[in-house]
Amino acid sequence: MHTFDCMRTATVKEIKDELSYCSTRQLTDLCLHLARFKKENKELLTYLLFNANNEMTYIQSVKAEMNSEFEGINHSSLYYVKKSVRKVLRNTKKYIRYSKKKATEVELLLHYCALLKTHVPDLKRSNQLHNLYQRQLQLIKKSMTGLHEDLQYDFEKELENLKE
Repeated sequence: MHTFDCMRTATVKEIKDELSYCSTRQLTDLCLHLARFKKENKELLTYLLFNANNEMTYIQSVKAEMNSEFEGINHSSLYYVKKSVRKVLRNTKKYIRYSKKKATEVELLLHYCALLKTHVPDLKRSNQLHNLYQRQLQLIKKSMTGLHEDLQYDFEKELENLKE
């Protein structure tokens, strides 16, 4: 174990090197400490421990959460709609970051756009919402390029339906 200047944040390599000196018990304690420290850390650990080996179940649970968030959108003013839509997108991107899989990213963003299109019928009324929708479609298209041809074909059909 090395001493470290507490005023400077360690690099990932330095952290990795230091972790290599830790026992299993110490690693467990560090993970639990991280989980208690911030909700996002706990969510990431939950994904890694319980959901990473079953991506389809993870995707379905995220989609279910997205559905309920869209159902709860307050349509009383455009301001609340925009705020809610951005919040759902922020949460979706967080779940995508946990997974780090392009297929998951594309599938969740396609679902987001489909929900946005059905739950916010006046997308054209707001430039901000329309631009947000278009940016997500562009991001989907970009993310699809690294996928297998069969997946690309299936996702491309869904994307075309969203563009109409």
